[in-house]
Amino acid sequence: MAGKVYLVGAGPGDPGLFTLKGKAVLERADCVIYDILANDRLLNFARPDCERIFVKTLGPRPTVRQEEVNRLMIARACEGRVVVRLKGGDPFIFGRGGEEAEGLVKAGIQFEVIPGISSGYAAPAYAGIPVTHRKFVSGVSFITGHEDPAEEGSGLDWANLAASRNTLVFFMSSKNLSDIARALIQHGRKPETPVAVIRWGTKAEQTVICGTLADIVSRTGTVQPPSITIVGEVVNLRRQLNWFERLPLFGKRIVITRAREQAGALRDALEELGARVIEIPTIEIRDPDSWEPLDQAIGRLETFQYLLVTSANGARNFLRRLSACGRDVRDLKGLTIGAIGPATAAEFARTGVKVDFIPNAYRAEGLLEVLDGHKLKGKAFLIPRARVARDLVPRVLSERGARVEVVAAYETVVPKLGAEEIEELLSPPPDVITFTSSSTATHFSKLLGDFPWRQKLAGTAIASIGPITSATLRKLGLSVTVEASESTMTGLVRALTEYFQQRGQ
Repeated sequence: MAGKVYLVGAGPGDPGLFTLKGKAVLERADCVIYDILANDRLLNFARPDCERIFVKTLGPRPTVRQEEVNRLMIARACEGRVVVRLKGGDPFIFGRGGEEAEGLVKAGIQFEVIPGISSGYAAPAYAGIPVTHRKFVSGVSFITGHEDPAEEGSGLDWANLAASRNTLVFFMSSKNLSDIARALIQHGRKPETPVAVIRWGTKAEQTVICGTLADIVSRTGTVQPPSITIVGEVVNLRRQLNWFERLPLFGKRIVITRAREQAGALRDALEELGARVIEIPTIEIRDPDSWEPLDQAIGRLETFQYLLVTSANGARNFLRRLSACGRDVRDLKGLTIGAIGPATAAEFARTGVKVDFIPNAYRAEGLLEVLDGHKLKGKAFLIPRARVARDLVPRVLSERGARVEVVAAYETVVPKLGAEEIEELLSPPPDVITFTSSSTATHFSKLLGDFPWRQKLAGTAIASIGPITSATLRKLGLSVTVEASESTMTGLVRALTEYFQQRGQ
């Protein structure tokens, strides 16, 4: 059976601007063919077994020719596969989507186009430049910047472009910026016409240089792609409407060391404030070698009076095994359930279970403080947790006469990263590295091994979620720059925001 090709617009760079339909298609793709302008975070929507083919780069390195891209799409579709051709921006706006569609028609391959948000209006919007405005201009023209005005046979009517009152948006204009400015002036556009050049629009790396047709080239120097150029009076509105670059964490390079599958909430919160997030997962969450101890404990739930859960992972796997053992949340009736923090309690809430207590301080000591007024002698506690963890809670409870059963609900291991990959992720040095547990701190040290990270990160701030993590970091020889007053992801983000505000950055 013949496959199908989807020409999907990946949007301008910010992964939040990707369409729901594009996401749905990626989730069922057998093969994704993508280029550098498509944010590689979007590839996370694809299945693990989906083939990924990188076909285009920026800069001096070789790129795959368009004919080869067409051949790849057709070959994979002829194998009966669902193929996604993931393209930066919108496939039909200077994205060669029309050429690719023609190739598919010629080969008799079924295809569909899923438009994407174009950088032609998204990048200016993130720079505070509306491409149309009732008081200034009622039209916008999208123009290729690849056309050299000096060459004979140029397909652009420079006289009309210069005379037009529309905002002019030139795509891929880095190489020809000088010639574009000169041609517009020569054909009658005023030299003082405002111009903005935007590089990596909508991303935390966004750079905007403003000037006029007369001086924009001297202001920008050699601007590297990808960039677009905006010409028109609307550029002046940037002074009032520049919202993105005023976000409190705009442009800050912040490393997250959480397990990849758990990084989402922290990553999203930081990116919403303008940060560029770099994920270096120092922890990989795995199932324990055997479920038998946990399953046996679940089979004896009636013999326990307390259930203490010290992490969201422990809660999630406990509830998962509860179902696997043929039991459900009704069997938790009679148990006093304690959760170390809101994220752990939320795992129970998803199944309709309300925990009995959450400590004010979201750490092991907080759980013990809550239990301080309870008569614990002879009481039985079940604690599903990581295979290796602090023994403070079970030790103190045992000292107070309780019967404590600790069972492994998961284990953490150090993932493998090559020295080259680590070098790339930490270059240039990030502004901050965040640690959300003692495990992330110790695993970070192990992960980097012999890599000279202490010297390389000498000017990098270290941010900790709370005092226990901070103590571990200090034992590792690291100075803690930022510590959250509330040991939650929200508290950590708040602490980082306050840190940079205090520094006036």
